[in-house]
Amino acid sequence: MILIKKLLKKYIQMYPYEKAPKRALRFLKEGGGVFSNNNWLGHFTGSAWIVNPKKNKVLLTHHKILNKWIQLGGHADGEQNLLNVAIREAKEESGINKLSLLDEQVFDMDIHRVFGRKNEPSHLHYDVRFIFEANPKKENIVVSSESFGVEWISIDKISKLNSEMSIERMIKKTQLLTP
Repeated sequence: MILIKKLLKKYIQMYPYEKAPKRALRFLKEGGGVFSNNNWLGHFTGSAWIVNPKKNKVLLTHHKILNKWIQLGGHADGEQNLLNVAIREAKEESGINKLSLLDEQVFDMDIHRVFGRKNEPSHLHYDVRFIFEANPKKENIVVSSESFGVEWISIDKISKLNSEMSIERMIKKTQLLTP
């Protein structure tokens, strides 16, 4: 828990105008299973924003349950190191094994509501996102059972597939990395 607390504090210093990381830090201090998917108030998740070497494409998944294109990621399942969660989920959901971490700091942070279904009430995901690089030419993509598809999408076309504010924010941050 100390690692994520430290990462969130650093992120807040870099992006003091964003509200989500401050809320996430307060939620973390409350404790009580914040890394468990059984916490129906909410829980932390880890995501991977994966770019190609030119930073003009992003690997996205067309998520079955959400029915939208998003970054790879998922539940912490009790794991407190959300970087490890992001790596695990990215590999499981894409089949890509060679991921290069571009920055050990949090790339983005978002809090979003996941609407209830069957045995799961509506709750919040405190999604901590890290940025990685992978080479589309050297990695074969595998589509998991959680997705309709996994594709490298041109950064200028992502907004047409998903125009949510958090996706737009990550697009802008990625464009700042482009030489």
